[in-house]
Amino acid sequence: MNTLLPSMGDSLKVIVIGATGGIGKALIKALLGSTQIDEIFALSRQGSTHPSPKVEPMAFDFTDENIVSNAAHTLSKSGPFDLVITATGLLHGPDISPEKNMRAITADGFQKSFAVNTIGPAVTAKYFLPLMRRDKKTVFCALSARVGSISDNRLGGWYAYRASKAALNMVIKTLAIEHNRRFKDCVIMGLHPGTVDTALSKPFQSNVPQGKLFTPEDSAHKLLSVIDSASISDSGHLLDWAGKKIPF
Repeated sequence: MNTLLPSMGDSLKVIVIGATGGIGKALIKALLGSTQIDEIFALSRQGSTHPSPKVEPMAFDFTDENIVSNAAHTLSKSGPFDLVITATGLLHGPDISPEKNMRAITADGFQKSFAVNTIGPAVTAKYFLPLMRRDKKTVFCALSARVGSISDNRLGGWYAYRASKAALNMVIKTLAIEHNRRFKDCVIMGLHPGTVDTALSKPFQSNVPQGKLFTPEDSAHKLLSVIDSASISDSGHLLDWAGKKIPF
């Protein structure tokens, strides 16, 4: 056992949303290896069980605001919380794929991308930020992506994914401005995990440079290191896996 988040103290209560995804599962595994963790609430559509007594699974769907509201009410009985990680994202699926050009744009693709990549994290923040501790450093973060940077867009394509992540970055910035007026120790930020060997990146891994495809376990440790080193000056920003700010 070790200490992963020394800047955040002990007896930490954590919420991981997207707990059954590749990065979500790896984050829970890494957190369980720390002596600091008291409880982890693992939220996913399935509400899958977990062998550790420190992990409390919950069925959760952040595309339904009533479910988010009810989950927040239930979680309020176990808080306050130190860390909330939204480890979710939609790039492709049975009826959606990244657009190579504007002819491939569909309203359905945009609606699905925004529901998962933007609206879900925004609604979650509405209900979950009030559940966080107010007497020391806390972190609310959501997985975003470098391709959501407008200023860094040099290749084009991937319209719905880029736009939904760019919108998420704006949500994060706006949340930070409002929330940090009252709660000066809460860091609200986006995290770019790099390209991780998960189902999300699987169809596109052939284009990843040597040494830039991370395992979920490696990505989880890198992200937790960024969370630990983050300060209030990082609130409202998008940071990559190495802790560098990515311009919007």
